[in-house]
Amino acid sequence: MKRLENVKCFLLDMDGTFYLGGKLIEGSVDFIRKVQETGRDFLFLTNNSSHNARFYVEKLKKMGLEVERKKILTSGEATANLVSVRYPDKKAFVLGNEFLMEEIREAGITIDQENPDMVIIGYDTTLDYKKMTDVCDFVRAGLPYVATHPDFNCPTETGFAPDIGAIIEFINASAFRRPELIVGKPNRGIVDAALNRTGLAEKDLAMVGDRLYTDIETGLQNGILSILVMSGETTEEMRKASSTHPDLVFGRLSDMNGYL
Repeated sequence: MKRLENVKCFLLDMDGTFYLGGKLIEGSVDFIRKVQETGRDFLFLTNNSSHNARFYVEKLKKMGLEVERKKILTSGEATANLVSVRYPDKKAFVLGNEFLMEEIREAGITIDQENPDMVIIGYDTTLDYKKMTDVCDFVRAGLPYVATHPDFNCPTETGFAPDIGAIIEFINASAFRRPELIVGKPNRGIVDAALNRTGLAEKDLAMVGDRLYTDIETGLQNGILSILVMSGETTEEMRKASSTHPDLVFGRLSDMNGYL
């Protein structure tokens, strides 16, 4: 627990960690207040690319927490910024909703759904059969192929909704290709974006989340303190059966308050 004393900034997952769907997890706002009272900082780090930072600012405000836009980093924003550097001047087909498209345009990337030079896929809550067919055609044609994150499911108040991991699988089943680059947790792309945003080093951070294969692996693979909260996807049975072992485990965010 003493390792918590050295944390300067908490990287916080959102779905399943701070809230579930539209419902705030008890004690989440109290945790943020404790972090601030003890002179620490926080950055929401979400893999959910179906919304952008502007959306999350409003969502959190309705839940009783007012934050600046810079306190939220999505996999969509991290992907857009990385693509703009790695694939300059390429036009992109985007499998995603308007929130993701807004982030991509803000990074200076031209969206072309008819004659693209590359493919970017996100968690598309507006998915339909035409989009499924189009993305498979472009991936099958060999265009550079980037995904915002790897999550298979998105936690909701009633269970789970299929996330981008499921989309990647159906594309692979048809086009026989997986993305060359996945940016979101646990991959290095979003970690570099977080380091750039906070101005801190890995040793100063803690990654807090409810998923072993994204949140906790982000910490373990990148030299960041990993903290699992049991308020979302991971059950006790899953934790015991997994080869991924977090540094610390708490029931929910506010259970850390007494150690800060």
